[in-house]
Amino acid sequence: MTDQQRFDTIAANGASWMQTPNLDRLVREGVSFNNCFVNSPVCVSSRASLFTGKYPHQTGTYSNFHPWEPTWVQWLADIGYHCVNIGKMHINPYQAMGGFHQRFVVENKDRPLFLDEHSRAFYDEWDKALKSHHIIKPSRYTRFASNREEYKKALGAFIWDADEELHSDFFIGNNASWWLKDRIAESPLFLQIGFPGPHPPYDPSPRFMDLYKNAEIPIPFVTEEEIRKQPKAQKILRDNMMEFNFDSVNWRYLPADNDLLKMRRHYAANVSMIDEKIGGIVKTLEEKGELDNTIIIFTSDHADALGDHGHIQKWTMYDSVLRVPLIFWAPGIFQPTKALEDPVEFFDIAATIMDICDLEIPEDWDGVSLLPLLLGKTSEVEDNVIYAELARDHIQTEAELIVMRRDPKKKVVWYLNSDDGEFYDLKNDPNEVNNLWFDPDQKKERDVIVDKIKNRTLSGMLASRQIVTPKPQTAMPIS
Repeated sequence: MTDQQRFDTIAANGASWMQTPNLDRLVREGVSFNNCFVNSPVCVSSRASLFTGKYPHQTGTYSNFHPWEPTWVQWLADIGYHCVNIGKMHINPYQAMGGFHQRFVVENKDRPLFLDEHSRAFYDEWDKALKSHHIIKPSRYTRFASNREEYKKALGAFIWDADEELHSDFFIGNNASWWLKDRIAESPLFLQIGFPGPHPPYDPSPRFMDLYKNAEIPIPFVTEEEIRKQPKAQKILRDNMMEFNFDSVNWRYLPADNDLLKMRRHYAANVSMIDEKIGGIVKTLEEKGELDNTIIIFTSDHADALGDHGHIQKWTMYDSVLRVPLIFWAPGIFQPTKALEDPVEFFDIAATIMDICDLEIPEDWDGVSLLPLLLGKTSEVEDNVIYAELARDHIQTEAELIVMRRDPKKKVVWYLNSDDGEFYDLKNDPNEVNNLWFDPDQKKERDVIVDKIKNRTLSGMLASRQIVTPKPQTAMPIS
């Protein structure tokens, strides 16, 4: 599981500019879902949905600061699986075991302990490794202090100039391979490997940056008209991203094309670093004689706008943020197939794992098992409606609650207690450029869909008694 990886980052999935030979293998030999959408466009609430099988309004986990722990990991442990996490899980509190027998905790790449998170300062395994090598972990503060002007130009794109083996993604990949090589056990294994990248800062080592020095990666074309039609909450989100430099990204309003291209090249190089380590993990399983006895699931917790619609990172409901890679690989069990286009939801992964392990899927889960699709027993999903939820936090500070409803033809994004909203005709506007929320010709259809959202969301909140309104938290600008 990566953090903040877009769907269009795997060559075998159509991204011809990418160099991802190991992920390409998983796509070719496995089953790739081309339309997997996360349940929330923010790290912790998305992961909570996956590891609890429920929407944010059911878990009460809307922001990166809400406490939560997985549920079904413990169920796997109860039936005999040895459950291990190596890398990023984003459990709150960080060190909670969450049903795992063993955790090797790594959190965000840019996580300044002495400022933003002083009240809950926590040194993870990567922090300890860097300190043991006398390396100061790069952050928005160290980068800004060392070269103020270059920092402002970078849009979060930097080079990792320390030992490549100590890069966060290499550190996780190497430790996963090391742990698998050393493991001697008869019990079945559930291993969650959480890569910190390609979440910003976008910080590949020089070797991987060289792969993309001439790559022509598509960049977005954003107009003032598109931005003018966006809800007020999006304007405030964009302003916050420009003012507060989250994750070392000093965002700008409509950055120049060459700056966007440079940033996307760094991002792509980050993905290729992870791809190399995935290859190493697969090789280790093969050397151990376990590859034919293993199911590999690859995905990401959400994606990154990378300038699409004038935005950076997440916190919006565009497809480029909600849509992530999802690959199931087990050639002896799942026969290689063409990519599946049916829309699926992130927490369907949880229901699928339950099904694979012969565990009963709880009645209060909305996720459905994808196992019949993986086994070729069916060719399509029953329901093609997707929901995602987001609430106010210290970055998305304007909207109390945002709910997205998407079917193959229409997408509506509803903002609680606001006249603003988003309505896209996906058939005629698949890139979600023209917001039709205030188009009088669309009002009747829009209102019908909004009523469906309200009835489903608010009644669900009341039923679960989860009406959560997170308050904005203080952020520290860099000027």
